[in-house]
Amino acid sequence: MEEDGADASCSIEDWLLHVEELVPIALDKAEEVKVKVKVKGFSGRWKMIISRLEQIPLMLSNLSSHPCFSKNALCKEQLQAVSSLLRDVIDSAELCLKEKYEGKLQMQSDLDALIGRMDLNLRDCGLLIKTGMLGEATASSVSGSVEQSDAAAHNNIRELLARLQIGHLESKHKALDCVVEVMKEDEKNVLDVLSRSNISALVQLLTASSTRIREKTVTVICSLVESGSCEDWLVSEGVLPPLIRLVESGSPVGREKAAISLQRLSMSADTSREIVGHGGICPLIELCRTGDSVSQAAAACTLKNISAVPEVRQVLAEEGIVKVMINLLASGMLLGSKEYAAECLQNLTASNESLKRSVVSEGGVRTLLAYLDGPLPQESAVGALRNLIGSVSEETLVSLGLLPRLVHVLKSGSSGAQQAAASAICRVSSSTEMKKSVGESGCIPLLVKMLEAKPNSAREVAAQALSCLMTVSYNRREVKKDDKSVPNLVQLLDPSPQNNAKKYAVLCLGLISSSKKCKKLMISYGAIGYLKKLNEMDIPGAKKLHERLEKGKLRGLFGKKIV
Repeated sequence: MEEDGADASCSIEDWLLHVEELVPIALDKAEEVKVKVKVKGFSGRWKMIISRLEQIPLMLSNLSSHPCFSKNALCKEQLQAVSSLLRDVIDSAELCLKEKYEGKLQMQSDLDALIGRMDLNLRDCGLLIKTGMLGEATASSVSGSVEQSDAAAHNNIRELLARLQIGHLESKHKALDCVVEVMKEDEKNVLDVLSRSNISALVQLLTASSTRIREKTVTVICSLVESGSCEDWLVSEGVLPPLIRLVESGSPVGREKAAISLQRLSMSADTSREIVGHGGICPLIELCRTGDSVSQAAAACTLKNISAVPEVRQVLAEEGIVKVMINLLASGMLLGSKEYAAECLQNLTASNESLKRSVVSEGGVRTLLAYLDGPLPQESAVGALRNLIGSVSEETLVSLGLLPRLVHVLKSGSSGAQQAAASAICRVSSSTEMKKSVGESGCIPLLVKMLEAKPNSAREVAAQALSCLMTVSYNRREVKKDDKSVPNLVQLLDPSPQNNAKKYAVLCLGLISSSKKCKKLMISYGAIGYLKKLNEMDIPGAKKLHERLEKGKLRGLFGKKIV
């Protein structure tokens, strides 16, 4: 551009002077065209060009008065862009004056493009100042606790992120390529300097016409979401609608990264509601049906997170989620997908009776039971079955094999699954016949063992299940046979506030206190001292059991021979 009075090697001050000299020339030419050229359609466009030219001096003043003006490569690039623009304005004006253009429609199109470029330049220069990019991208020092190399890295990243907001789409694309690479190598420094305006720029690029730009943008956003550092900014800047559209109709890479992003974002109940409001349910359900293994798992987890919000469960059901989750539980590509499906079914059946009936009618009970046959049954499937117990007859549950599965869970399941199984036993044991069937299945020794578990909640639910089952004589005999039953139950008489199992332990011990052997064991393990304190706390049954043991103790004393 030497013929214009400046070239790329000139200083930023030289470029500023050059642009300031071009502005009045461009304005004079534009005014001349507006007055002399009478072609319909040109006059209005040149008025628009003039109005934008008149804004340039103030823009230059604001830009050049910034303390970081002379240090910022972006400022120099913007001045070069404005210089090129002003030259094009002058050239276009001369063509119009000489009427040497190729057709009226072509010139109108060229003028429209020129106006668009002017708007972009004015916007970009404004962004450099208003958003703080100008200062961020040239910060020459950081706090003493940060090494100089980190300061340089921060500066480079700030400038790179700033380039996502200014310039044409192709220049933003190049900047995006660099951001993707930097995120792979130096994610921490990117997160350190990231600003809300950078997030806004990324969100806007999610709707770019180029598939490659969308893929790269959602890759960066996915990394940001997984870092857990800017979810609120992303949601407030409108990331959800474009992510949902990518799940719906993006490329395979776009769908996968968008689904993973939604998976993390949906951990917030408020964001889950927004996903529903933006029409995200149908695309996610479809991805569960047709997506590859990773996308399917991410979509299933997102729907599981959404199903944790009670008020949207009916909406999920109306979109067909029940059948999809049951199918996923039966034939999901990844173990994680199946687990998410089980958790989703557990959430759906937590309280809504119509949803429970829907799961039962779609064959959910049989599928959940089959899933429990695995080597390490998890809590979610047991929890879903527990929720469905009141919606299925006892005969059906027995015929489908519920009891052997509960025994398997008590033996091999996770701690949470074992607790859910004990809770399910409490719910299913509503009749004498069912209680006896549960006892005959082999649950009682396993529940007695659970009384030794570390979590208070596990001990409590195990004691509750035993107190329910022991109203049947067969089950009481099974409890008496177990050498650990009385010692474990006595330990649960501990009056401390965090021990919620004590009320059930009192009930269990009361049910076997007619046995002399059991009474002696209770006394020998210190039950009387515990019961005295529990009586003072008004725990139901504690007074009666205390009196019974005291009588037994006295009989034992008087029954001894005096030597």
